[in-house]
Amino acid sequence: MLAVVLFGFLLNLTLLSQLQHVVSQQQLRSELAEQLAAGSAPVSEGTVDNVLLSDGDPVARLEIPSLGVDQIVVEGTSSAVLTKGPGHRRDTFLPGQSGVSVLMGRATAYGGPFGRIQELPPGETISVITGQGEHIYRVLGVRYAGDPSPALAPGTSRLVLETARGGPYMPSGVVRVDAELVSGAKPDGARLTTFATLNPADKELASDFGTVWALVFACQFLVLAEVACVWSLQRFGRAKTWVVFVPVLLLSGLLVADQLTRLLPNLM
Repeated sequence: MLAVVLFGFLLNLTLLSQLQHVVSQQQLRSELAEQLAAGSAPVSEGTVDNVLLSDGDPVARLEIPSLGVDQIVVEGTSSAVLTKGPGHRRDTFLPGQSGVSVLMGRATAYGGPFGRIQELPPGETISVITGQGEHIYRVLGVRYAGDPSPALAPGTSRLVLETARGGPYMPSGVVRVDAELVSGAKPDGARLTTFATLNPADKELASDFGTVWALVFACQFLVLAEVACVWSLQRFGRAKTWVVFVPVLLLSGLLVADQLTRLLPNLM
């Protein structure tokens, strides 16, 4: 059982997570394109029908040409949400609006979309498309723990990209890239979430314990599969048992592994 879980965990984290990221981005890209064409893309924390955006809803398209980054940004920054792509932190404004906008992305797992942002030199351009149009930012610099953030003038817009620093799958801190808007700032959208009410799972290097119940069910499924495998081994023999139960055990192991990866730091 331990071998199945470990194998599924490593396979999911290093290989299947990349595939899952690609599939999620394709679906999000189509969804956001339809919203932009219909003029219904969100410009606040709610939809055009004044319904609070759900975690994982697409809100923007981020392009960093020098790094080859072209990602759909989703609302929310928990570990589960960032499996889809970069996330927008709910207590900040959307890109292009006056104030600070924070986008968080993984450094290695699930496509590692922000794995190279620390390579961005001052003056490099970043493009973000939202329901209010295209917004062009110019990079100010890279910032690590203890470095002061650049001053923000009233009425201007600041974009902050955040990811984990350290070795692959071994986060040791947070790296930030500050950029200032060089195109015109748009009106701010209404936001219900504040820093005080932000879910702890949405903060930097946080784990997501909101789906622990799913991990419990996945573990139960794995235990039942193991018990059935042992019974079948005694009843039908080794050959027939492995033909039937190898796919079942792999599936159950991957389900457990997928839930375990959500307990890891969200920027990893």
